[in-house]
Amino acid sequence: MESTTSTSNKEFIRKRICIYAGKDIDPMSDEQVDNILKTKFNISLPQRQTLNESLKATNNDHEIIGLILQYRSAT
Repeated sequence: MESTTSTSNKEFIRKRICIYAGKDIDPMSDEQVDNILKTKFNISLPQRQTLNESLKATNNDHEIIGLILQYRSAT
């Protein structure tokens, strides 16, 4: 039952990300996430080894960043 709950929660988070993005994106795709943050939200991420580190290090508090991090950390 728990995996069903976490799967539906992850799908809910993904849907919210896509609503913010205005289109269907894969939150696990570094390229798609970076592109949508730059083009739609004008958010430039700091250079780090991974996109997750860049998302955590950004000083922008837009809700989509938190949602992407939640989605990527959900099991």
